[in-house]
Amino acid sequence: MKHRKQAPGIILDLDGTVYRGDTLIPGAREAVERLRRQAHPIVFLTNAIESHVEHADKLIGLDIPASPDEIVNASLVLTHYLSREVPGATVFAISDPPLLEALSADFRLSEDPDEIDVVVASCDRTFDYRKLNIAFKALQRGARFLATNADATAPVAGGELLPDAGAVIGALEGCSGRKLEMVVGKPSLLAAEVALERMGQPASECVVVGDNVESDILMGRRAGMSTVLVLSGVTQRAELDQACVQPDYVLESIASLPDLLDNERTPPPPTEPFACQETVGELPPE
Repeated sequence: MKHRKQAPGIILDLDGTVYRGDTLIPGAREAVERLRRQAHPIVFLTNAIESHVEHADKLIGLDIPASPDEIVNASLVLTHYLSREVPGATVFAISDPPLLEALSADFRLSEDPDEIDVVVASCDRTFDYRKLNIAFKALQRGARFLATNADATAPVAGGELLPDAGAVIGALEGCSGRKLEMVVGKPSLLAAEVALERMGQPASECVVVGDNVESDILMGRRAGMSTVLVLSGVTQRAELDQACVQPDYVLESIASLPDLLDNERTPPPPTEPFACQETVGELPPE
């Protein structure tokens, strides 16, 4: 395979790929260091809603130097979309505090169903009937229905999985009869667009690395990027036979990524069709 003049850009998932909960995945620090030495541009892309500063601080605390400018999270992608499509909207977000803080900088937040223009479903560890009822009434009135991500679960330290935004989406769809209009985070093309814009490289010159075949790998395939699945998080090898999309490469962990890229440079974008059910999150037509 011909070597490219510029090292391919790397879009790295965080939880389940670089760390799990608060524990660094073995070999992750050395892998990121080596990728930087090899001059790979890196963007960390996560469906988590904590601020880019918090994510950078967490990486630094795990001995991985990182800049907030290298972080693209679901909050950033959501505010990017809302600012472009519904500027000035009044928003009700079922979410943990970081997303509320991010939204409040540019949008008015309300719990009055008569005022709400957009309902956002996200991970909310205090989700209750009161919040469900507010969102239900707003959706009945015709509010837009968006989500930061559609992950059913999120990995945490010790191998445990906890409910994620998918659980909130299910509750809202079940009571309102409405279907989710758009997921702004992975696997949406919007998330890929924001990450590629931040990196400054085309999709054909980038590799997506993540632990979830239904978010990381699907996004990469839809955007025309090469894909690498690591088995250190959500998706396990035994599940790949039933997966609707296949990665270009499967690694036990990120520790093996520099060797793969050193040998292959950029894996060729896949050409075979895939059979995933269409998911919300496509960019709206121009």
